[in-house]
Amino acid sequence: MPVVQPSVEPFDQQIQALLAPFGRFGVELGLERIQRLLESLGNPQMRVPIVHVAGTNGKGSVCAYLAAVLTAAGYRVGRYTSPHLVSWRERITVNDAPIQAEVLVQRLQQVVTAIDPAQPSPTQFEVFTAAAWLHFADEGVDLAVMEVGLGGRLDATNVVDAPLVSVITSLSREHWQRLGPTLAHIAYEKAGVLKPGRPAVIGPLPPEAAAVVKARLAPLGCAAVWPTPAVPVGHGQARYGSGDDAITYPLALLGEHQLTNSAVAIAALQTLRHQGWQISDAAIAQGMGKARWPGRLQWVRWGQGSASYPLLIDGAHNPAAAEVLRQYVDSWWVGQPVPPSGTAWLMGMLATKDHRDIFAALLRPGDALHLVPVPGHETAPPEELGAIARSLCPSLVQCQIHASLHDGLTALGQHPSQLRVLCGSLYLIGYFLATEPYQKQP
Repeated sequence: MPVVQPSVEPFDQQIQALLAPFGRFGVELGLERIQRLLESLGNPQMRVPIVHVAGTNGKGSVCAYLAAVLTAAGYRVGRYTSPHLVSWRERITVNDAPIQAEVLVQRLQQVVTAIDPAQPSPTQFEVFTAAAWLHFADEGVDLAVMEVGLGGRLDATNVVDAPLVSVITSLSREHWQRLGPTLAHIAYEKAGVLKPGRPAVIGPLPPEAAAVVKARLAPLGCAAVWPTPAVPVGHGQARYGSGDDAITYPLALLGEHQLTNSAVAIAALQTLRHQGWQISDAAIAQGMGKARWPGRLQWVRWGQGSASYPLLIDGAHNPAAAEVLRQYVDSWWVGQPVPPSGTAWLMGMLATKDHRDIFAALLRPGDALHLVPVPGHETAPPEELGAIARSLCPSLVQCQIHASLHDGLTALGQHPSQLRVLCGSLYLIGYFLATEPYQKQP
């Protein structure tokens, strides 16, 4: 397998230069700025039928499944997701092909030109979201799968009154500083993607959150489906539904949680079928097998020659995602000819994350922990993370701090009898993919 070398897009600096002035406005939820901007662009969102996907975790996987299946069914499909791992181009795709760099520059220039300097400036996310709407409209996509950036009710993607279907994948306590302190507050914000008379697909939610969503569904008159997880049927296959309506398909993405994510995606596809979209069982099986979502439970091989080793990479950037990673690690050990003697973790986290809860989900006695900063972002000091980790899990065999990701990866090679995992931040995973040569693993 050839080594994947980091690539540099010639237009990346131009893209960053166009977006940089808007970065200083940070995250500011609200619809007035994006609506005003889209109106100045001719309201491109009005020309794009959408599937709108909200949730705490699972949004990206569900979007990947939906786009892959709809492409297999013969449609021209836009997909908008965030954040990106390596390049801004990843966020805007048509039939799984990232937007061309020079085209993205053109779209961003159109958006920036349309901004009224006399009005409050849009945020960086709003500028980029407007570029996505513009691209999908001009490309004439049949429909677009749009992932919510943050929350739902006041997110820049929430500007379409009649989505084909609204999806809420999951709910847990994240971004509580902006969405509210309780699951009920967060559920209220996520439920803002529900629209009057439009169908909804809702993944399994905690009771407190489910009550809020149900209370929102009723007055809106939304027909809602609450799918149960698919069941594994062996050989990497899963089955969703029962009787003559059951669909068997390959699960291309790893982890038991994909039984839930894939079921949510198929329920949304069946909702589209009821509206007349032509999506065969064969297209579902083909698309589900082709779905890709890098940086989430992905196996790679890092290093050169005899010093190389297999490495599991995953964002695991919040407690719920960390629990999913821990579940996969535990299941991976089962059946190994020589069980690993614990896990060697290489981690970096942003300052805004729930560090204690993430460590509590992941760390076990006998594990080793290596900590690094997250380059280019508001990183949590590794020294502070180390103190938290040692207080939670005093039986760690090692807790070491490194100045760089590369140093941490080198140190991870000193644990040949342990499963080696890089996690803690999608930005850290993106930095790894952008700067470290690695080999893709099947």
